[in-house]
Amino acid sequence: MTRPALLALEDGRIFTGRAFGAHAEAVGEIIFNTSMTGYQEVLTDPSYRGQIVAMTYPLIGNYGVNAEDTESHRPWVEGFVVREASRIRSNWRSTQDLGAYLKENGIPGIEGVDTRALTRHIREAGAMRAVLSSTDTDEDRLVEKARRSPGLVGRDLVQEVTCAEPWEWEPKKNPGGPRVVVLDYGVKYGILRRLAEVGCRALVMPARSTAEDVMRKRPDGVLLSNGPGDPAAVPYAVQTVRRLVEDPPGGRAVPIFGICMGHQMLGQALGGRTFKLKFGHHGANHPVQDAHTGRVAITVQNHGFCVDIESLGTNDIEMTHTNLNDRTLEGIRHRRLPAFAVQFHPEASPGPHDAHYLFRRFVEMMQANDA
Repeated sequence: MTRPALLALEDGRIFTGRAFGAHAEAVGEIIFNTSMTGYQEVLTDPSYRGQIVAMTYPLIGNYGVNAEDTESHRPWVEGFVVREASRIRSNWRSTQDLGAYLKENGIPGIEGVDTRALTRHIREAGAMRAVLSSTDTDEDRLVEKARRSPGLVGRDLVQEVTCAEPWEWEPKKNPGGPRVVVLDYGVKYGILRRLAEVGCRALVMPARSTAEDVMRKRPDGVLLSNGPGDPAAVPYAVQTVRRLVEDPPGGRAVPIFGICMGHQMLGQALGGRTFKLKFGHHGANHPVQDAHTGRVAITVQNHGFCVDIESLGTNDIEMTHTNLNDRTLEGIRHRRLPAFAVQFHPEASPGPHDAHYLFRRFVEMMQANDA
């Protein structure tokens, strides 16, 4: 027997549907993701902490869930919204259906929602606070809960997803490769897999690690990972990155590569400011142009905040990539120091592989720095 479920937005808009997954209630910022596949990677991406995700593709769950396509040790979305949740899973690797996976992890889902109408509403009104519930069907009460919820601005969600202690990714692989310290703001396994594929050894360290902590590991390079929440609410991470760029302990500068929130950390460390986008960039089909070559890559994106181009000086910082949908900043590099970052996800997971070359560029920078 199906249960009713409601999605209530802070502006009073109500979407009705049928519950699947956990019989529960979730509070978060409602956003939409335009990927056609890869829902398991979306669910397990720590960058979605604090968010209720609506998938624009109408049929979700048809290939089930497996143990290989996760992006962290657990799913992080607060709630999941789909047009139709498939009960039939057709994939030889599948070990579980989507609804059972959500239920097992305490995440409520709602299906039967007009996701086209929901997406259009978010595009016009902007991402907003919401409640998804199958335990409470009082519309007025749910709207009030949404309005009282904290939202994302000013919230440090990095501390909820970062590791507690340093750990190595596949420690026996690439024993002689470049050693990369990954500052974990909510790192995806896809980033660590890509580092390993280009011959690197990755040591993942907590977000509160200081520049001294990092340099004691004698890295050949530092990667600043993706992560959730407001980048301006993580000043300790900005301070660490600023020290690594401007005054590294021991006087030995190493290449720095930032991805998504890592891009925002580097931007702030170089004097920039961040701002909240109206409805964010979430999906696997965002066109980004390289300022050097003019080449356009189709990229994977997942961020609700952005570095303000106007806040960055132009003497030492070069803008390397631009989003062709809204002309926002998608990449920077330091002209004198070995530091660069992109707002999109070059590791994909899921999505197109157009930007994989950036990991090879990072390796080349580390090799040149050691020469």
